[in-house]
Amino acid sequence: MDVKQQVVQQRIDLETVVSDALALAERKANAAEVAVTKTTGISVATRMCKMESVEFNSDGSLGITVYRGQRKGSASTSDLSEKAIAQTVAAALDIANYTSEDFFAGPAPAELMAYDYPDLDLFYPNELEPDQAAEIAIAAERAALNFDKRIKVSDGASYDSHYGIRVYGNSHGMLGSYASSRHSISCSVIAEDNKGMERDYSYSVSRDKVDLWTPEQVGIAAAKRTIDRIEPCRLSTRKVPVIFAADVATGLLDHLVMGISGSNIYRKSSFLLDKVGHQIFPEWFEVYERPHILKGMASAPFDGEGMFTRDLNIIKSGKLQTYLATNYAARKLGIQPTGHAGGVHNWFVGNTGQTFDQMLRELCTGLLVTELMGQGVNIVTGDYSRGVAGFWIENGEIQYPVSGITVAGNLSDMFRQIVAVGSDTEFRTQIQTGSILIESMKIGGE
Repeated sequence: MDVKQQVVQQRIDLETVVSDALALAERKANAAEVAVTKTTGISVATRMCKMESVEFNSDGSLGITVYRGQRKGSASTSDLSEKAIAQTVAAALDIANYTSEDFFAGPAPAELMAYDYPDLDLFYPNELEPDQAAEIAIAAERAALNFDKRIKVSDGASYDSHYGIRVYGNSHGMLGSYASSRHSISCSVIAEDNKGMERDYSYSVSRDKVDLWTPEQVGIAAAKRTIDRIEPCRLSTRKVPVIFAADVATGLLDHLVMGISGSNIYRKSSFLLDKVGHQIFPEWFEVYERPHILKGMASAPFDGEGMFTRDLNIIKSGKLQTYLATNYAARKLGIQPTGHAGGVHNWFVGNTGQTFDQMLRELCTGLLVTELMGQGVNIVTGDYSRGVAGFWIENGEIQYPVSGITVAGNLSDMFRQIVAVGSDTEFRTQIQTGSILIESMKIGGE
């Protein structure tokens, strides 16, 4: 029996486990939810072209939530035997006896359940022996070490390959499951000259191993990024235009996710409180969500509460269209849940058509940010201050690397002052955006 056949049988078995747990819970509870996850895979790490570690992973867990009136109890177990599941159900029921009543507790509405859901082509298992996985990581290291004599040391490479099964069911009659896979190659190296050392990395990730970069591409990308950082300079404090390179620009949109998260909104702990329908970006700015992209890294047929996922406009003509509400947050806010229990699903940021080089020319003179450090973001106020490294740009061309500086502003101002989004889209994350040019930010330096 090959892996795909094994997983088909595992899904059937796990769906039976969920059904049985629900049946037990419903005898003594008004409603219940059960979720099971099972993950299998291998992670191999190498250093200086020698295998450093091998980790085999085969984990499974079941979580159950029961509702007795407006009282909620939850329990979990990694033992999927009948006896353990019965004990876990009993524990959840017992906990519900001692919790306070919560008017907003309960499963998501029945009419929003994903009783029928699409196959999103997320499952491409790749079983490798440790030596085979190590060869891939070592090939990335060798490519990096051979790229330039200033690359003195490999800080390590890795190859990871995992697949998992998710099953969810509740007392509305929802019972769904899907399998997914994830493969990745990464490499980190250190460059050294007579003025110091610099470190950087690169990686590739995909659902299907055939869509990965070659290990040589990963290694060369890591080496090039590292060499480019040698002999960084400091900048004096000033206010200039700033480009966030595509792979760090995704972080700006992560702050948008947090700012419109239903849990932050009902707690009144967001700088985007009461902003639905309001202009928070330039009029041309668009963000839309597409959860059903085939092979998408953040695709999902249903969310963590069994609700169907659907296409959404998040930002249209610069205006915020919706908050991201789980069932509980939606009830607290008096709105419809949006299917975001577990996170966002394939966000796409519309671009203004410029290539990366054209973005630099539009910047003219200012800062290109390629690395962010620290956690200096206040979602309540929108205040933003992060340590950064990158490059100083003059006349649209890179002049020299910079480090040891900070950029600061307020997210509300930063969002409104976005001048352009490049066509150099970052495809490796759940938020896909090109580089982002902001009209002006304060740089803290010497």
